[in-house]
Amino acid sequence: MSGKKNKVNALVPPLRFPEFRAIAEWEAPELHMISLPVEERVGDRRLTPVSISAGTGFVPQAEKFGRDISGNQYQSYIVVRTGDFVYNKGNSLKFPQGCVYDLQSSDDVAAPNVFICFRLKDGYEKGFFRHCFENNAHGLQLKKHITSGARSNGLLNISREAFFGVKIPTPGRAEQKKIADCLSSLADLIKAESQKLDALKAHKKGLIQNLFPRLEKSVPHLRFPGFQSVGAWTKVAAGHFFSNRIERGSSSLPIYSVTMTEGLVPRASLSRRIDDIAESSANKTVRKGDIAYNMMRMWQGALGVAPEDCMVSPAYIVLKPQNANPFFFSFLLKLPQTLQTLTAHSRGLTEDRLRLYYDDFAKVPLLCPSLPEQERIADCLTSVDKLITVQRQKIDRLRLHKKGLMQQLFPVLDEVAV
Repeated sequence: MSGKKNKVNALVPPLRFPEFRAIAEWEAPELHMISLPVEERVGDRRLTPVSISAGTGFVPQAEKFGRDISGNQYQSYIVVRTGDFVYNKGNSLKFPQGCVYDLQSSDDVAAPNVFICFRLKDGYEKGFFRHCFENNAHGLQLKKHITSGARSNGLLNISREAFFGVKIPTPGRAEQKKIADCLSSLADLIKAESQKLDALKAHKKGLIQNLFPRLEKSVPHLRFPGFQSVGAWTKVAAGHFFSNRIERGSSSLPIYSVTMTEGLVPRASLSRRIDDIAESSANKTVRKGDIAYNMMRMWQGALGVAPEDCMVSPAYIVLKPQNANPFFFSFLLKLPQTLQTLTAHSRGLTEDRLRLYYDDFAKVPLLCPSLPEQERIADCLTSVDKLITVQRQKIDRLRLHKKGLMQQLFPVLDEVAV
């Protein structure tokens, strides 16, 4: 594969595999020329009703919505078979003009008749077009057909004629297959690495379940050597382990926010605002190793250990550890049974308005081991967290690599004269 400067207005991608460099430029047939509408109704057959989700594809309705929502409309649903494509014209962040996925399962499914279903004609590679639609080949062309916002059912007002009029840059079948094989192998690698990530997360979940006492127990199922005969954990008020750090913020320190999944992270790394940040004089300083929690969402587990000196919103409580391992407590405070206790100590008229002030937090009884055992548990779980972070970063790099390849392997239709 190599880069090649395209002639003006030539429908040729920036990168082509060597065996196709001398072949003529790609064509751009409209979708109706290379596909057939799928309109077979389900009728009395019993198929799984599905929805189409951006970034995921086919999802059983019972899984997405918690129940089958087809109701009286089920019989008019469309039968979708392996290799058929379905267009959901609902907008999303990833696909503002709607998403298109092909069914890769061997089982037929039932899709709502508000979706547009179609099947490629012979001579066209499903894998190639799968990646075309993943690359949003349809999006920019459909954008001009959207004359208003989404309808009451959440779908964009894109007609079947407009959708089937979309032009898809298409090479010969051999090149289609080569591109499909390249991108599919990378997609398979990403899937395999994602499964490894899921396995690490499951391993961490299992460790937490076994390294902390279960509900109404005072001894964990698993203990590290050296602590097996120490005895039961004891309940101690949280104020014994943490004091309330009250230190005015400094403009020289970075601003951090808490997330539900990653703890305290730099605000600059977030794609949206998590909570309001006041002027630096009103912010609170957090020292490395402190635990900061959002007093409005602590009962949901919104907390994290500071990786460096930083500052946070006045809506946060900053806990200074004393004879406590902060990483151990970052796990302990997110256990379901602990969150239930924290909720009980929070103040507010409704769940949406609960607040957990330090004075109330300090009274919360926490079941804890000795400091050496805290440190051993924290070391174990943080090491798994590091593996999870490394694995997540690896997947992010692979996805970025795939995205870059797709940008180079497909020509941009609106930049050429077709």
